[in-house]
Amino acid sequence: MALLIIGSDRAGDFHEAACRQAPDRDVRLWPEVGDATEIRHVLAWHPPQGEMAKFPNLELVVSVGAGVDHLFRDEALPNVPIVRYVDPDLTTRMVQYVVLHTLFHVRRMTEHLAQQREARWEYVPEPMPGEVRVGIMGIGVLGQAAAGALRALGYQVRGWSRSPKTVDGVECFAGEAGLEPFLAGTDVLVVLLPFTPDTRHIIDRKLIAKLSTSGRHHRLPGPVLINAGRGGLQVEDDILKALRDGTLYAASLDVFETEPLPAESPLWQQPNLLITPHNAAESATESIVKYFLRQVTRLQTGTPLENVVDSKMGY
Repeated sequence: MALLIIGSDRAGDFHEAACRQAPDRDVRLWPEVGDATEIRHVLAWHPPQGEMAKFPNLELVVSVGAGVDHLFRDEALPNVPIVRYVDPDLTTRMVQYVVLHTLFHVRRMTEHLAQQREARWEYVPEPMPGEVRVGIMGIGVLGQAAAGALRALGYQVRGWSRSPKTVDGVECFAGEAGLEPFLAGTDVLVVLLPFTPDTRHIIDRKLIAKLSTSGRHHRLPGPVLINAGRGGLQVEDDILKALRDGTLYAASLDVFETEPLPAESPLWQQPNLLITPHNAAESATESIVKYFLRQVTRLQTGTPLENVVDSKMGY
């Protein structure tokens, strides 16, 4: 009965950590699989297409991250439980990212940095936190944690999800009927949605145009977009046009349809866009491996798995 690490540029680190944490277990590193019939449990990120189907006795797949859309792209993916990674370490890092980038844009740091490059000392007016409405698309574990942190800083927080939810202190909207009123009252849009066929390219020019412009009356020049969800949620050309024509004041993008983002992409040169390399919530190796081993133990002892993915919903 063996464990396998596959499909991540950190796979070697995961393998070493698993061997340290569970020296009595048979932990293998792809492509050195050995006897494929012995593989029972897999820690995966982007495994090669069709590779998982080669393990006839597979019992469990654990995703390296909170997202699992990359796994469902494999049409030959075996019908076994899939667990997504949700951990206090990941949640803390995502909250930090959302708060950092909200503050960066609301406090108009792009303009301050431009002034510094020009050796220009000039006052830039900023809105008060209570004047700014932050809207979070995706009110799951990460979204709720981010909402709590933003509320603690004095921001008004609203949330949108595909199905109705209730979150203390957060004005909640749901479904297609709730999307437009949610956007109309949002100055800073934070996107933490999972990627599914229903959410593909949801962040397009039409949606961006529905964001509130009332922030301009309290010293925020226009709406702000922060996407730390998945690259497939956004239409990058639409975002670029919105940043250029002022429909968006600024944006932070941590995810892209093609990763790494090609050097020739015009996004790199957009001055009011902050790009990060899909590291908003990149968790510590030891934490991910500990979580993986915990799920294996739970499965073997008959204890319910944590954060099991609904294959029909895609998250």
